Amino acid sequence: MGFCNNPTIHYSNTPAIQHSIISTKSDFVRRRIRSTAKKKFVRINHQIRVPKVRLIGADGEQVGIVSIQEAMSRADATGLDLVELAPNAEPPVCRVMDFGKYKYEQSKKEKDSRKKAAVIHVKEIRFRPKIEEHDFNFKLKHARDFIGEGDKVKVTVTFRGREMVHQEFGKAVLDRMVEQLSDIAKTERSPHMEGRNLVVYFVKK
Repeated sequence: MGFCNNPTIHYSNTPAIQHSIISTKSDFVRRRIRSTAKKKFVRINHQIRVPKVRLIGADGEQVGIVSIQEAMSRADATGLDLVELAPNAEPPVCRVMDFGKYKYEQSKKEKDSRKKAAVIHVKEIRFRPKIEEHDFNFKLKHARDFIGEGDKVKVTVTFRGREMVHQEFGKAVLDRMVEQLSDIAKTERSPHMEGRNLVVYFVKK
């Protein structure tokens, strides 16, 4: 199976079933990126200038409210950092930890989250208004496989020439797909026209 070199959308050479991978960034992802860029500076050690803090030990122990001097002494004794986690709390919440490791883990989590949220996989399956039973079942199996993998499936019925006069045949195909996939998928909206195509989108329940 050959693919084009377009880095954003890839189509297979099989006319009946088209696979497309559409890279898109949702509003949520854009907000997440802006939020990360504007993230407040995290104070550590001598940058923390308050008389008292609510301290969490290196092992997660809730030490309680202590002076900043005692909190710093506990951090020094373990060879770790005193990190301010909740500066707006009263008093601020600090924890004894390895700040370098903490920053690395937070950065990795944010990158993984953005990577997963930024790509939507859409697989397209094409039908004609009149289709043989074995062809229908073949494409139905592909749709079930794609949905089982968590992909969105776009099912399209294409009309040519005078076939536009009898759109009910295409609608019957999509209605059957809706029925056959009802145990694992739901439609985003009712079947609708996109140019000369009758289209419906399926997503996993």
